[in-house]
Amino acid sequence: MAQSPDGPGRHYVDGEWIDGAGEETFESEDPATRESLASFRRGTEADVERAVAAAEAAADEWRALSYVDRAEYLWDVYHELRDRTDELGEIVTRECGKEISEGRADVVEAAHMVEWAAGNARHGHGEVIPSEIASKDSYTRRKPKGVVGCITPWNFPVAIPFWHMAVSLVEGNTVVWKPAEQTPWCGQVVAEMMVDAGLPDGVFNMVQGFGDAGAAIVDDERVDTLLFTGSAEVGHSIADEIGGQPGRNACCEMGGKNAIVITENADLDLAVHSAVMSSFKTTGQRCVSSERLIVHEEVYDTFRERFVDLAESISVGDPLSEDTFMGPVVSEAQVEKFGQYNDLARQEGAEVLVDREELDADEVPEGFEDGFWVGPFVYEMDYDPDVRVLKEEVFAPHVALIEYDGTIEDAVAIHNDVPYGLAGAIVSEDYRQINYYRDHAEVGLAYGNLPCIGAEVQLPFGGVKKSGIGPAHAAGVIDAVTEETAWTLNNSRDIELAQGLSADIKTEDGG
Repeated sequence: MAQSPDGPGRHYVDGEWIDGAGEETFESEDPATRESLASFRRGTEADVERAVAAAEAAADEWRALSYVDRAEYLWDVYHELRDRTDELGEIVTRECGKEISEGRADVVEAAHMVEWAAGNARHGHGEVIPSEIASKDSYTRRKPKGVVGCITPWNFPVAIPFWHMAVSLVEGNTVVWKPAEQTPWCGQVVAEMMVDAGLPDGVFNMVQGFGDAGAAIVDDERVDTLLFTGSAEVGHSIADEIGGQPGRNACCEMGGKNAIVITENADLDLAVHSAVMSSFKTTGQRCVSSERLIVHEEVYDTFRERFVDLAESISVGDPLSEDTFMGPVVSEAQVEKFGQYNDLARQEGAEVLVDREELDADEVPEGFEDGFWVGPFVYEMDYDPDVRVLKEEVFAPHVALIEYDGTIEDAVAIHNDVPYGLAGAIVSEDYRQINYYRDHAEVGLAYGNLPCIGAEVQLPFGGVKKSGIGPAHAAGVIDAVTEETAWTLNNSRDIELAQGLSADIKTEDGG
């Protein structure tokens, strides 16, 4: 069993573990039991100011290193992630509640991200582009933005921090990071790995705390790029704050009201499996979780029966048990939000098919009665463009079945009729339908004959519409944390210009 930290966890700033300027502490709570796992120092604006100052002071020396030298530090982190996967996976599960295979997968994904970022140090970082002029060489170069602020969520408390930080560091930036307040233990473990790797003082800094600490990072003009993963409300407020400031940029990956389109040509075994994985893994608390299943009338009744049967029997229980499919949601606030949207569905005319919002006593594991337990809530509803519950993200195992008739064009029109555009999937054996979805679905992440779930770190991860601002995350972070220069070198002793522009200098005497 992984041991929680002794004494209040601290911040890591400028190469030191510090208590910080404030006196307040906060608790990390196990969502399966509501027991306190550990206490942590709550960061203040003064702590953030100190961390940003350290990152700014370390920036020049860090960026002067080669890509390969910077990446060497991260290889130690990669090996530690691989060696401690089971231990760290348990910490993830205990702190955020997702079942143990997902806890381990969180750590594996972090290792993959570090491996990709460090390995990319030896790959090309520019492009040679032919010039119109034979005597000129033209190419692009990237250089680091400077100080990168990272604000990360609780549902992937190890993987997503490395989406942000691994690429940022290899590209030559220094980092100030605020982990989610729900998962500070994971934050401390990640910071300890950075310390073990021997990163120079000030290159990596972590301040624990709440939204006020995150806001202080956003407000500090010395932070050149802000990377954020979380709610649309917070992400858009960050973008509004930074957007008008010259030289600063925000890259925000936010939520979605994701859907799976199941056509009349779907393999129903594949469709049902994909829908269950997409809707109920992580107890519906993934930004890519599907909350809408758009099913053709020809297969609707069969699909509904099979999906409902599984939703009624999905295993909810101890997240550390290998037999559990769904653990608890992360907090009491999440339980309340789930209930509010379930009530809204009823008010807006839904026909409830599965209601496990309040689990029976025998469904809650013995000894875990105080945890934040819920089960699937499934309903069917006619498509209506004015219904709120079909437009707003719930972030829970709350799923609408929507029957459609007509063509793939009709299904995709329903699919796109939400303000979000993060992820989506189609299940069909007709490649023309798949290709239509590929070309017209308004999403940043699309899946064919797969669950609407998962990420491979070598791909960009981001959305459109309300789901994304700026470049994507994971591999796409490079565009957010670097500036690209188009460089042209003249190899001739004469000046010749493109587009036929004259390079002659003319004087009044005709010279």
